Amino acid sequence: MEELEHTCPQPRLTLTAPAPFADETSCQCQAPHEKLTIAQARLGTPVDRPVRVYADGIFDLFHAGHARALMQAKTLFPNSYLLVGGLRYSSQKHFTATFIQLLKCFTVNMMQPSVCSDDLTHKFKGFTVMNETERYEALRHCRYVDEVIRDAPWTLTPEFLEKHKIDFVAHDDIPYSSAGSDDVYKHIKEAGMFVPTQRTEGISTSDIITRIVRDYDVYARRNLQRGYTAKELNVSFINEKKYRFQNQVDKMKEKVKNVEEKSKEFVYKVEEKSHDLIQKWEEKSREFIGNFLELFGPDGAWKQMFQERSGRMLQAFSPRQSPNSSPTRGRSPSRSPSPPWVINKTSPPSSPKAASASLSSMSEGDEDEK
Repeated sequence: MEELEHTCPQPRLTLTAPAPFADETSCQCQAPHEKLTIAQARLGTPVDRPVRVYADGIFDLFHAGHARALMQAKTLFPNSYLLVGGLRYSSQKHFTATFIQLLKCFTVNMMQPSVCSDDLTHKFKGFTVMNETERYEALRHCRYVDEVIRDAPWTLTPEFLEKHKIDFVAHDDIPYSSAGSDDVYKHIKEAGMFVPTQRTEGISTSDIITRIVRDYDVYARRNLQRGYTAKELNVSFINEKKYRFQNQVDKMKEKVKNVEEKSKEFVYKVEEKSHDLIQKWEEKSREFIGNFLELFGPDGAWKQMFQERSGRMLQAFSPRQSPNSSPTRGRSPSRSPSPPWVINKTSPPSSPKAASASLSSMSEGDEDEK
């Protein structure tokens, strides 16, 4: 008998498109799907026979904890195909909070996530924030997911496992109780098909919703500012007015804060400029004083210039007398006698003897003129 080849879908190699839904690309492989042990799967399988790992859950408000769980499921084995199953969600409005978040991550190394439907989720877990379509789309755009199964069952049956050719189920090891069972994965564990994953501490859908509920007033006021109506936010008339008044008060506080900051900035600039002006004034004043002393100081240029000019003026008013042997000593008859006050213009005698000699010479000159 000729051996049939495996034609199971292969893991995604490119991320240019979202993961397909299971009803769009169901496994039509006719080759026998032999059972694998965890040890065999970890050693590796042929390329055309990926290990199909299954993970399911609610995946409400898809966050990093969900992505890390799917990443663990995808990397459990070398050659894996991850299917993710989602529980479906009802058509009721879903703006209410859910405080119990179930990450049912059944991973098939050809990882096939399953998302629980709205009806099933609301029945067992309560309302969700995101509807089933939104949760499906969030999963399809996760890089670790190869295929998404819509309307996944709450409890895995042999028929479901056989239909999707699931090798292993990946989920955290915390028991999840359901009607008539303390652990919905008990039969999976007994069959050796369960592979545990680790939860991410500090992040969960319940934590996110708790933050929103805790700061409800803040988010309600913010959405009112962004144009949502009180009816859309399910806010009463009185609370709407209160929130709008608080928004106005906050705006006034913000304006006052901005004015204070601008005032501080202005004062700082004025202080900085005044400091610069004072520094420049001090430099200019030192320069002015230096120039003044250089010009009018004891040894300044002005004193030297004054002495030079005064000397020139004295020389101009009292020229030196010619020597006695000079041929120009004789005077022309037409020249008028020197006035008597010319004596004052001559330089003063340096001694009494010189004064007397000067007087005698003047008298001799008068006699000659006579």
